[in-house]
Amino acid sequence: MADFDPATMASSLATAYTQSAQDLLTAQSKAAQATSTALTKLQSALSTFASALSSLSAKKGLTQYSATLSSSVGTAIASATATPGNYSFFVEQVATAHQVAFEDLPAVPVSMGGPIAVKLNDGSTINLNLVAADADGDGTISQAEIARAINQSSDNKGKVTAMVMTVGDKTQLVLSSTSTGEAGTLSLDVSGLPAGSLKDALSAPKTLTAAKDAVVWLGDQGTGTRIQQASNALTAIPGVTVNFTRAQSTGDSPVTLSIASDDSGTASNVRAFVDAYNTLEKALDDLTSTGDASNGVSAAAFASDSGVRAMRNKLSALLRQDFGGVRLLDYGVSVSRDGSLSLDSTKLAKAVAANPDGLSKIFGSTSTANRSGLLGALDAYADLWTDTSSGQIKRRQETLAKQQTSITSRQTRLDDRFNAAYTRYLAQFTQLQTLQQQMSQTTSIFDSISTS
Repeated sequence: MADFDPATMASSLATAYTQSAQDLLTAQSKAAQATSTALTKLQSALSTFASALSSLSAKKGLTQYSATLSSSVGTAIASATATPGNYSFFVEQVATAHQVAFEDLPAVPVSMGGPIAVKLNDGSTINLNLVAADADGDGTISQAEIARAINQSSDNKGKVTAMVMTVGDKTQLVLSSTSTGEAGTLSLDVSGLPAGSLKDALSAPKTLTAAKDAVVWLGDQGTGTRIQQASNALTAIPGVTVNFTRAQSTGDSPVTLSIASDDSGTASNVRAFVDAYNTLEKALDDLTSTGDASNGVSAAAFASDSGVRAMRNKLSALLRQDFGGVRLLDYGVSVSRDGSLSLDSTKLAKAVAANPDGLSKIFGSTSTANRSGLLGALDAYADLWTDTSSGQIKRRQETLAKQQTSITSRQTRLDDRFNAAYTRYLAQFTQLQTLQQQMSQTTSIFDSISTS
């Protein structure tokens, strides 16, 4: 009888005893892991798509307009709510922020300090205590400590900035209003200080920049409509923001603002939607691929998933839906047989020219307070899957987690069965090996007797 290894024999028989159950568990574990990975990819793809929808929605419409000024008095931006046309402006004065300086303030003893306040024309007051401003504890109050006290005051809230500047041989405490316009005019109330050099110096500021409102005329200077405001950003024209940076001289011709359709910008916005959708479609293609058995390519995790198939059908149906009497196809966006989108820019430009508001009706908004149009419908449907508390993916992940826990428990029990079988077989084969060795020894004795 040939020698054998009891451990090897026991392992082989224990493996054979549990192999069918182990194969089933391995297949189920592999499928569960593939599904978990696929759910993560699906969540990522849908979330990325939803983010793209939100970015497009933030544009307040995909129709793009250009805004051009005939002179370099500022910049202009037109949104999707603008209306093409020409407008005339005369910029008489740009708004400026108040800035004052106090030169060579003396470093005075803390005992001479007292309460002072920075006041603004809008009614704001920034209270300071110069006694508490002695940050280094040297017994005197310096310009830097006054500046720090102003910047760190709880009353400030970013309305005034203070800094110390040295120009040549003169050091200055500079205070600047952070808001343009006359309402930002600042002043110091030093009535709480005792008479002396510090009070005198703080009572005599040097104006570096006066606080001024912007003055703009719609039309010609003096005969048009006068607009006075604290900001240089003019929003009087719906959908258009003009930021003025310099004033014109008396006698100059008004500046012309031209608002026109921007076909390239509009196409770029629509193409962003097409690209975002096609990226999602490609991800769904990968997750639902049937594979290629002849070449050893396995089917994807959702190849036969009815829920994901229903999702794709729903998305396709939304793309073909009518919104306010218009459809994507009317504006040059078509759905191919494979589910991807394509854009005909020429058809888009013609449709926008004929019906500029149609694109806004189609796409709408993802705002949760007022979802509308295709963006709103797609965002709401994506949310049914991606919601982290009750979405389809969340529920599937919870179910999958239970399955994986069950598989782990069953694997533990199967491991116990294997170990028990292995121990049993090992004892049996060890006993058989011992018996074999005893028989071999007996045979050797008989052989020795017969030859003697």
